[in-house]
Amino acid sequence: MKPFNHLRILNFSPQLKLLFKRPFSVAAAAAEAATEPQFIGIKSKFTNVLKFINSDSYEAIPIYRILSSPITNNIDPNDSLIKLDREKLLKMYRDMIRISVMDKILYESQRQGRISFYMTNTGEEALQVGSASALSLDDVIYGQYREVGVLMWRGYPYSKFLNQCYGNCNDLGKGKQMPVHYGCKELNFTTISSPLGTQMPQASGAAYALKLTKRNACVVCYFGEGGASEGDAHPALNFAATLDCPIIFICRNNGYAISTPANEQYRGDGIAARGPAYGIQTVRVDGNDILAMHHATKVARDYCIDNGKPVLIEAMTYRVNHHSTSDDSTAYRSIEEINQWIKQSPIIKFREYLKTIGLWDDEKESELHKSTQSEFMTEFTAAEKLLKPHWKELFTDVYHDMPAHIKKQMLTMEEHLKEYGQHYPLKEFQSN
Repeated sequence: MKPFNHLRILNFSPQLKLLFKRPFSVAAAAAEAATEPQFIGIKSKFTNVLKFINSDSYEAIPIYRILSSPITNNIDPNDSLIKLDREKLLKMYRDMIRISVMDKILYESQRQGRISFYMTNTGEEALQVGSASALSLDDVIYGQYREVGVLMWRGYPYSKFLNQCYGNCNDLGKGKQMPVHYGCKELNFTTISSPLGTQMPQASGAAYALKLTKRNACVVCYFGEGGASEGDAHPALNFAATLDCPIIFICRNNGYAISTPANEQYRGDGIAARGPAYGIQTVRVDGNDILAMHHATKVARDYCIDNGKPVLIEAMTYRVNHHSTSDDSTAYRSIEEINQWIKQSPIIKFREYLKTIGLWDDEKESELHKSTQSEFMTEFTAAEKLLKPHWKELFTDVYHDMPAHIKKQMLTMEEHLKEYGQHYPLKEFQSN
């Protein structure tokens, strides 16, 4: 450790030199520093140069990727970093296409007034499927609202996505959640909630519980770069770091928090720069590169479980579509910008790679789209015909035993419907 040289700092004041009873020497200063107590929580050298540190003081954290753009034949499919079996590669691509088909139809469904709300995943398919394909079903997922690919990879069927968006009688949430607020206990996917960032401290707590029970699993918490500005982000990251929790934080940095671009949300080197400050192993990845996402997540998971410590992945991607059906993104970004990113679609990038290694062709592409659309429309038609849950479901599942005031509300509603039922579309709801 280089000692702090008092004499050099104070050289302009001869009077202060008299305070030192012995001649100054570097060796003596070093020996004195070695006996000094160390400041707690800091590993730092002393310096006699006053310098403020900012994001220009060091190079930006690089973005890890495997698939360059455009794809070339220089990629070695036998590279140990990307050597995945044939069926896994094909499932990864099929799930990306399944996401895009569902997005297109449900977005149009909302525009036709069939569902109330929807959020697409266009441009972020590789981030979702790539990370999910590196995890175990025992790993617990805390998502935000653009993690459809994670659930899909785990086996969540079209029917359950549709039932949730329609809020029909087969919806696991019984119509009590907004569309796209999926959840599945069997697949270890915690139900999504609307407020940003609330899942983050919950995820750290769940990871600490996994640590205490010594399970061979970790927690994976997804959030957006906008969510990283919420107050819940700090305690989540700090809690995980100081208590050594086995959790992977995956920041889905898609460029925009609704209408606010990332360069107006924060200063400095993105979200990844915060990781080392918290003492968390960190990597920045090309979220549009499905193989890079798979590899980074796999290594992160191994590290979390082997060392019982957190990892932060900042996945750089781009939200091609509007933030939701309640948003018009052309009000705050240009069509030219969007089109530029469409040309860099993660689906196109991965498709070209599969063609390069001989696993895909145009005929297979056409057949996949036809079969996927047919499958989805079959489930879509079935889900749309189902009745809504019985109106009494409004009052259930709040308490284990329904308290008196909730019972009173339910009875009041029952009396109201007896008198004014003709004014309500009760035929659309299940009966007793």
